[in-house]
Formats: sequence, C-alpha cells, structure tokens
Amino acid sequence: MLIDFLNYIKEAVLDFKKVGNKSVRIIGHLDSDGLCSTSIITKALHREKIKFVSSIVKQVTEKLIEELINEDYETIVFVDLGSGSIELINEKLINKKVFILDHHSTSKVKTNVWNINPLLFDLNGEEISGAGVTYLFAKELNAQNIDLAHIALIGAIGDMQEKKGFTGMNNEIILNDAIQSGKLEVKTGLTLFGSQTRPLHKILEYSTDPYIPTVTGSEIGAIKFLESLEISFKDEKNKYRKLTNLNEDEMKRLITGIILKRLGSEEKPDQILGPVYIIKDQENESPTKDLKEFSTLLNACGRLSKYSLGIGTCLGYKKAKSNAINLLTDYKRELISGLDWFYQNRKSENIFESKKYVIINAKESIKDTMIGTVTSIITKSNIYPEGTLLISMSYTLDLNIKISVRCVGDSEKFDLKELISDIVKRLGTGIAGGHYNAAGALIPLKDENLFIKYSKEVLDKVLIEESIE
Repeated sequence: MLIDFLNYIKEAVLDFKKVGNKSVRIIGHLDSDGLCSTSIITKALHREKIKFVSSIVKQVTEKLIEELINEDYETIVFVDLGSGSIELINEKLINKKVFILDHHSTSKVKTNVWNINPLLFDLNGEEISGAGVTYLFAKELNAQNIDLAHIALIGAIGDMQEKKGFTGMNNEIILNDAIQSGKLEVKTGLTLFGSQTRPLHKILEYSTDPYIPTVTGSEIGAIKFLESLEISFKDEKNKYRKLTNLNEDEMKRLITGIILKRLGSEEKPDQILGPVYIIKDQENESPTKDLKEFSTLLNACGRLSKYSLGIGTCLGYKKAKSNAINLLTDYKRELISGLDWFYQNRKSENIFESKKYVIINAKESIKDTMIGTVTSIITKSNIYPEGTLLISMSYTLDLNIKISVRCVGDSEKFDLKELISDIVKRLGTGIAGGHYNAAGALIPLKDENLFIKYSKEVLDKVLIEESIE
C-alpha cells in the first residue's frame, strides 16, 4: 500500500528526469489545493532549471485536451485534477508523456500515463490532498523540496482534510517534514478561525465550531461575554485586539469562559482546543501566518480568477502577497452578496427546502466559482440540522450549470461524490467529481429542470433507505 505508492512515485520521478532541458506543460486546478499543487511543482521545476508553462483550469474538458494535443510540449503534468479524466487523457494524449498528481476518484485502466493517485494503492484520498501528492513527487525529485511541505498542508486544509489534526500521509509524512524543515510550528490553542487577522469579538461572533451559546451570531453577545471575563476587545490606542494579542492569563480566562458557556448545551464542552499551525517566517497578524487563513487567502485568489497572486504568495513574492491580501475584501464582498441572496430567497421558488435536503438554484445570482464556498458556509451556520444535504446550482458563462454538494455536519452516512454521480448518470449528460464529503458536477444549462427533478428522486430514495437502516 504506502510502500508501493512511494515506490511508484520513485519510478515516475526517474522517468520524469528524462525530460532533460525540454519545457514542461503544467495544468492545475483553481481551488486552494490546486494553487498549492501548482506552486509546489513550479518551484520544484525551477530548482531543476526546467522551463515550464502553467495554466489553471476549472476542470479537464475535451476542449482543453484538444488544445494540449496541438501544443509543442512533449511532457504534461496535471496537478490536483486529471485522474477523473484518465480515459480521455489516455485516449487523446497518446503522443505525450503525461504525469497526473491527484487524489480524486479515478478508474483502473491500462495506460501509459503516470496516474499517481493514492486511491490506486488502496490508500485514503481524504488523508492526502493533490498538493500532498505533488509534494511527495517534488521531494523525490530533490530532497531540498522538503521546505515546500507546509504548502502541501495548506492545500490539505483547503480540501477540509484537517479536523483538529491531520491523519494518514498528511500527518505521518508531510506534517513531520514541515516541522523538520523549520518552516512550521504547531501549538495547542483555541481552534477559532481568524486568530491572526479578525477582531477578537468578531471571531467569537462568527464562531460555529465551536458553537458558543448566546455569543455565536451576536456581536453584542460577544462583547458582553468578553467584558464578563474582564478581557478588553480594544487596546490602549482604541484599536480592535485580535486573539493572537491576548496574554497568557487572558487566554486562560477566555478558554475557561467558553467551556462554561458550552456546559449543558454540548456533549463535550471542553473540545475547543486543538492544533494551531503557524508559519514561522511570516509576520504576526498576517493572513499568511496561520495555515487555515492562508488557505482562505488562496481560495479567494482562485475563486476570483487571480491565480498568479495565489501562486506568487505561496512562493514568497511580496507584491503578489500584498495584492492577494487586498483581494480578500472583494472575496468577502462576493461571499456576503451570495449569502444575502440566499437569506432573501429562502421562501422563493429558487430554494426548495425539505426536512432532509435543500436544493438552491442561484442561477446567475452567485458566481459559479463562489457557489461551493457559499454552500459550505451555509452548512456551518446552524440553519439546518446535522445530516441535511445541500445541492447548490449556479450558471456559468459558457451555458452550463455548476453544481456543489455539501452536508451539514459529518457526512459519514453519505458519499457525496457517489450521490452526485448517480444523479448525473440518470441525466445522461455532464460530469461529476469531488470527494466523499464535498462533491460537484457540471451539466448543460438546458438540463436545469431535469436535474432538479432527478435530484429530488435520488435524494428521496437515499434518505428513505437511510431512515430504514
């Protein structure tokens, strides 16, 4: 399993080294994991003095493959995508040397393509991301690339693979490498998002994991809570303080206060602490200091089509980082706009709510690149009970519909990738992909109503079977 996978990577790298001084074509995915993957492979190739040209895409399409056929590059590297299109790649790119570094669902087909995917070795694709697979490839190419391990973990966080700790190869190999390289420090602390950048009272107001009774969702409640603990949310210059600004005594009081607030309302009120991942060479109060905030920054770059800013930030370019941080304002504006539309339309024909699932048809009201993120935020907002399935739809510019599938809380009962694949299979058109706990699809715009009809049929059937079990 693991040994076989690592040996396969070694064999692939030996073959890759035959590229010599010829240019390489890189195709990466647009999300946080994809941008991390692209950053790792570009840095690794730069170190080997291998020239390259990279592109970031939403998915592998026949049009993309036709373009690659006509390009002069003999070697193509797909990162964080490609495995789901192995049949198409194998059929069309017969005159190219192809390397796929991915962790998404794939088929076992006879091929000359290097399909480097943990799933083919019975390893868990939820315990290593596309960036993680790319990192293992880069590390085998040159041991110096151990200093890129932390970037792989940012990608893993972007793919929701960190749940108060990493598992599998993320934990056993990549996290150890990141610490060993001197790049990363791991502390135990409050697992509240935004510790480096958000005002303290806002962190508490927006905290859903952990949920804090009378505090979560209320700015006044958050301020009163801090006042009751004798913790000031402003400093002597009247500027808002951040979680990272608290001294040791204040932090202890805050932790105790949150635990007491959660007593009686949660089974495990003390489960508010966990690992906090800090990049040592980044300045305090920067969104690139904490791995989780870094991942959000990259997601902003990807979702707003500013891919070079995300990659440049990963690679340490100060101008790219500055522009990426400025982009966060636009990203938040898009998210707020999407969430406002959702709340205003909950009683409209565009949102179908049943007891067990919700279908959100945003049409052109939410960008297709933002629909997945907006849906994820909704699942964490305590609107719907745990186990509720959400299917969201958004129009694309090329007359398709982007579909996102999420579940409130743990989706252990449902394989979301299998669920959306079943619906798309009934439809007869479109492509599906993703993971067990976060999946999606792309279907033609003309099939909008049919997709909704089949979604209801499949979900009703699945949920009835789940109830019987």
